[in-house]
Amino acid sequence: QVRLVESGGGAAQAGGSLRLSCTTSTYLTKYSCMGWFRQVQDKEREPVAAIYIGSGGGWTRYGDSARGRFTISQDKDDYKHTVHLQMDRLLPEDTGMYYCATDIEVCYTNSWSYVGVWGQGTLVTVSS
Repeated sequence: QVRLVESGGGAAQAGGSLRLSCTTSTYLTKYSCMGWFRQVQDKEREPVAAIYIGSGGGWTRYGDSARGRFTISQDKDDYKHTVHLQMDRLLPEDTGMYYCATDIEVCYTNSWSYVGVWGQGTLVTVSS
């Protein structure tokens, strides 16, 4: 099964920016959707953003928490896919674990309910 490796988490000041990246262990042929979820204090895991990485794709979807401040993008080569999450105008309430995912239902429906593969997560801490 494909592995997802996140990087780029860390500490930032409120109003600042961070860029998360997630790289797959192999080139994805089975899954065409990658994205990010997060779990912040006192909340269940919630969707952040997803991007269709299949042929002719690149279109995106955003969760309520990300809209207007975060941007998802992708890179790929012959061996792997990488998705980035550019997070701007960070808020202290953005503090939490951010998880990369693939095999996400939302690229094909309006539902974020199903995710087939998760990364281990990367911690983001935003101080006021």
